[in-house]
Amino acid sequence: MKFDFIAEKVADKKFPVRAMCRVLGVSPSGYYAWRKRPKSERERDDEVLGLEVAAAHANSKGIYGSPRITEELKAQGRRVSRKRVARKMREAGLRGRKRRPFKATTNSKNSRNVPDNLLRRDFTASAPNRVWVTDVTAIYTGTGWLYLAAILDLFSRAVVGWATSATNDTELALAALRQAFLTRRPPPGLIHHSDRGTPYASDLYREQLKTYGMRPSMSRTGDCWDNAVAESFFASIKGEWLDHDWHPSRGAAHRAIAHYIDSFYNPFRRHSSIGYLSPDEFELRAHMATLAA
Repeated sequence: MKFDFIAEKVADKKFPVRAMCRVLGVSPSGYYAWRKRPKSERERDDEVLGLEVAAAHANSKGIYGSPRITEELKAQGRRVSRKRVARKMREAGLRGRKRRPFKATTNSKNSRNVPDNLLRRDFTASAPNRVWVTDVTAIYTGTGWLYLAAILDLFSRAVVGWATSATNDTELALAALRQAFLTRRPPPGLIHHSDRGTPYASDLYREQLKTYGMRPSMSRTGDCWDNAVAESFFASIKGEWLDHDWHPSRGAAHRAIAHYIDSFYNPFRRHSSIGYLSPDEFELRAHMATLAA
């Protein structure tokens, strides 16, 4: 370990070899003999692992921490522990991006004919297109606020519909709903859960749900935990992606959102709640299992 430390500092050109050997109580000749010794199989494998960890971290756009990088390497056939991956990340100065904690962002004081909360914080579904959750969040840009409405399928956590607008209104929520319906074509009876925000409580939105054969469900007043999956998604897209760049315009923010959802989140991002698979992979595996049954 002492020789490893010396080699690391020599590479950084911080201290002379003889001075470090004297401080650490080892001989310079011993250090140079150690440097000439062929590397063990374990050392060579450790170097390869370091490269694999760095590649997985880069492929995740710097988002993944040690748990997801471990699962990524395992999916590639590499047998490795999370502890070892975490060590290689520390050595390379790599860190995952931390999600910011979510908080309620919508005024949910509507009380007019509010539907029951059909979820009751049961954020699971037995198959796709059985339960969707939705919400709206705001992103600040150089040309003002941009509002993002997103709809997620509780079965796989996939974003099935989304839309952006300069105004947080019913039309924004409807645009996300229409996209989700046209993309997925769910059967009648799907539970659609939201908070009590004005767009979702509007007659226009409720009528569209009825037309699509969806059953409305709403959170209790002021309780963001009743819609935790939607809030968690917003914490992810902001903490992992949007907060790390300045968006000079609403158009730039929209493009960043599209890239995150369509090119990373749905096809590749690993979720602990679905066995560290991506939403697309989770749904594909479920479909293949259904065909094989």
